[in-house]
Amino acid sequence: MSIKAEEISALIKQQIENYQADIEVSDVGTVIEIGDGIARAHGLDNVMSGELVEFSNGVMGLAQNLEETNVGIVILGPYTDIREGDQVKRTGRIMEVPVGEELLGRVVNPLGQPIDGKGPAETTKTRPIEAAAPGVMDRKSVDEPLQTGIKAIDALVPIGRGQRELIIGDRQTGKTTVAVDTILNQKDQDMICIYVAIGQKDSTVRATTEVFRRYGALDYTIVVSAGASEPAPLQYLAPYAGVSMGEEFMYNGKHVLVVYDDLSKQATAYRELSLLLKRPPGREAFPGDVFYLHSRLLERAAKLSDAKGGGSLTALPFVETQAGDISAYIPTNVISITDGQIFLQSDLFFSGVRPAINPGLSVSRVGGSAQIKAMRKVAGTLRLDLASYRELESFAQFGSDLDKATQAKLNRGARTVEVLKQGLHKPIVVEKQVMIIYSLVNGYLDDVAVEDITRFEAELFDYLDANHTDILAKIRETGKLAESEQMNQAIENFKQQFVVSQ
Repeated sequence: MSIKAEEISALIKQQIENYQADIEVSDVGTVIEIGDGIARAHGLDNVMSGELVEFSNGVMGLAQNLEETNVGIVILGPYTDIREGDQVKRTGRIMEVPVGEELLGRVVNPLGQPIDGKGPAETTKTRPIEAAAPGVMDRKSVDEPLQTGIKAIDALVPIGRGQRELIIGDRQTGKTTVAVDTILNQKDQDMICIYVAIGQKDSTVRATTEVFRRYGALDYTIVVSAGASEPAPLQYLAPYAGVSMGEEFMYNGKHVLVVYDDLSKQATAYRELSLLLKRPPGREAFPGDVFYLHSRLLERAAKLSDAKGGGSLTALPFVETQAGDISAYIPTNVISITDGQIFLQSDLFFSGVRPAINPGLSVSRVGGSAQIKAMRKVAGTLRLDLASYRELESFAQFGSDLDKATQAKLNRGARTVEVLKQGLHKPIVVEKQVMIIYSLVNGYLDDVAVEDITRFEAELFDYLDANHTDILAKIRETGKLAESEQMNQAIENFKQQFVVSQ
């Protein structure tokens, strides 16, 4: 069988026509040191800070230290299979997380992977975890209230949409409860919530998620969990993942609330990483850029201008104090970045004042701009009344002969403290808050025994729901008080039927 020359040339021509030169060029380095979740690699000359790199076993890493002869890489996953001499290659990508409405109702890790056992989240979009904060011209002043449903906060330290309000206090003083109740109160408020749990026990995160599910809040909430058993890099990345998920909604004109619970543990995880990367330690062994760690996160909270869609991202960062010391390094750092703080005091908590908010040390730098007019009017003197009550209370312990004016102030103060107490997971709508505070400041509670105040409040709300929905509707819809005669008449009518306990 002879082979014809024409056939050979035709075959060669066909091969040349179909030839595709797939040349893949990638920067590849070599691992020269590995241990404690940190690898050092040689040969990645063009790698960028914060770039994702891939080890030969498929585990990803994050380039952090760019030194003259090697690169310090934080490993985002199990590192026991990585050995010295293994290859590591650049990906050309920076760290990204999946975003979108598909994540609502899910519990995910800081890489955006679901960990709630409900299968994969079918997301189509991603966002980089590090992004520039909106500029000055892209923002507008905070002027829209974020109703927490907690009387002590909405009256004394109001939070606005787009604000950053620090929640600070010792452990076990009810910090998480404040955030959970705020999220529960966002039902039907057109607000998307993101709860970022950093360094908490998995059982605690599970219990919090169950509370959201039980009260129907999981429908508009994403839970991002970096548990105590997760490696330090994931705890460090969790808040950035949470805010990136929130930014997707904010830039689409929606309102978002992000809770970081808590940033003390993130700072500790970052300190661990930095010390392992041999970065020089500073005060309390934290690295020099620990301020920037939190400022670049919290500056991404904003109320966008109308030209940018008018969306907002409100941040509620948590910081845990040791023995109430708010002048420690991380607390003072975060206080200087945020627009105010809510200080929860353990002494108040253990004496039964819950939420245990200390109005003297708590402040909102947005103030009345974040309140409806009705609340601003009735709660105007509340903070001063409480402050003078606390002062008089300490003096009154030493002497029994008090003049009538002092006694009246003490009586009013005791009732103010009682009114501001609130049960667990029982957020109150703003119009009802206004009515009970109006009753307090106008003297309608002065002759009600302190132990009857809670019952008075509950029965007043029931009475208003049954007989005076018009008053509540006016406050809710216009943000202003109803006619004072109408409100006074309603409260007086209720008081006549209120039975004082014997």
